[in-house]
Amino acid sequence: MPVPPGRFGAVLTAMITPFDDEGTIDLDGAQRLARWLVDNGSDGLVVAGSTGESGALSDEEKADLFAAVAEAVTVPVLAGTSTSDTAHSVAVTRAAEAAGVDAILAVTPYYSRPSQAGIEAHFRALAEATSLPVVLYDIAIRTGRRIEESTMLRLAREVPNIVAVKDASADPARTAAILAQAPGFEAYSGDDVLTLPLLAVGAVGVISVASHWTGTLQGQMVSSFAKGDVEEAQHLHARLIPSFRFETSEEAPNPIPTKAVMRVLGLPAGQCRLPMGPAPDGLEDQARSILADLGADAPRG
Repeated sequence: MPVPPGRFGAVLTAMITPFDDEGTIDLDGAQRLARWLVDNGSDGLVVAGSTGESGALSDEEKADLFAAVAEAVTVPVLAGTSTSDTAHSVAVTRAAEAAGVDAILAVTPYYSRPSQAGIEAHFRALAEATSLPVVLYDIAIRTGRRIEESTMLRLAREVPNIVAVKDASADPARTAAILAQAPGFEAYSGDDVLTLPLLAVGAVGVISVASHWTGTLQGQMVSSFAKGDVEEAQHLHARLIPSFRFETSEEAPNPIPTKAVMRVLGLPAGQCRLPMGPAPDGLEDQARSILADLGADAPRG
């Protein structure tokens, strides 16, 4: 029997935030890009996550961005609202709900390295501040703290609107254990290269960076696996590996490469704000090569 996609779809794109040549947020461009992503394989969009340079956006810019993207598309829009300050995160979460988004993406508080008790209380406060579904984001490489299995299970079992996790823990066995103990709780891969392994232990889809230009292929991979055609899913995954490797590196961290691909395709992007800064020389040529490798399956701007 085919496995259905998650409540927000199978392929969600963690969307870049377009800026103009002066570094001002481009809301019209964000709407155009959002519609293009939906036309090219995105079942949902995540706005103002780390790929959207959330740390470089003011609260006012985030609220405007949430409203603009929610107005532009009919697919689920998830708003990144969590910061290292719980009270601030609650305020941004309330603003996101008022702007018309469909769900909240809440990352572990970063830099301060709180205890598990503090992490749990942070997520409970955000969930209590909204009637929207909340997706936890577990990415210790960025935040300095993972959400421990026991913490996640309490949140999944006890907080009705905490419904899923964006899983970038790089630990499929742990993901499998959580899903086995929390029926109805969903996992989305938060690391493109691990999507296929996570599907094998029960994940329902991916919140992706490379889906900016590989959304259709990733959708085919998830669908093939769900239908039991593992060989085709493996074939598609192998085709996608160069894109997954390109999306971030030491010299061009995410989202710098994605913005380069979007510029090559003639879509709104601009450069990244500091501290990410402009793209290194030659990156757009690399982006052209990545698109060329995808051949007929590469999107067109």
